[in-house]
Amino acid sequence: MRPWDAAVAQQIIDGFAGQRGALLPMLHALQGCFGCIDDAALPLLARSLNLSRADVHGVVTFYHDFRRTRPGRHILKVCRAEACQAMGADALIAHIKDHLSVDFHETTGDGAFTLEAVYCLGNCALSPALMLDETLVGRVTPARFDALVAGVRS
Repeated sequence: MRPWDAAVAQQIIDGFAGQRGALLPMLHALQGCFGCIDDAALPLLARSLNLSRADVHGVVTFYHDFRRTRPGRHILKVCRAEACQAMGADALIAHIKDHLSVDFHETTGDGAFTLEAVYCLGNCALSPALMLDETLVGRVTPARFDALVAGVRS
């Protein structure tokens, strides 16, 4: 992830010029580059697509995958769907929040982890599940979680 740069953002946006339904691909590309959708991107997007800033803001805030602030170095997504809840996700989530000293949508003080809730990772048979960056992990216990975090931090 690089720091916000309006010129780079405009190049990304221009790369989608003339494409129908370009807003979502533009947003994904911007977030991929900068780690989040910076407030300064909204007028650039609105102008390029002939939309209002409110329209762009509405899309950014509607979809949970778009972030408004830079995330930690590692994204931790914990499943809160029914299968995971039935297999102890609530206790696991309490442990995770306590261990990292964060709540959902927050980043640890050292910038290492951002905690996010998701409502299905498609790993129901191995509940409770989480995703650490792009790695899906099943049958997560508090001890297994602690080992995962320790392994990433070292």
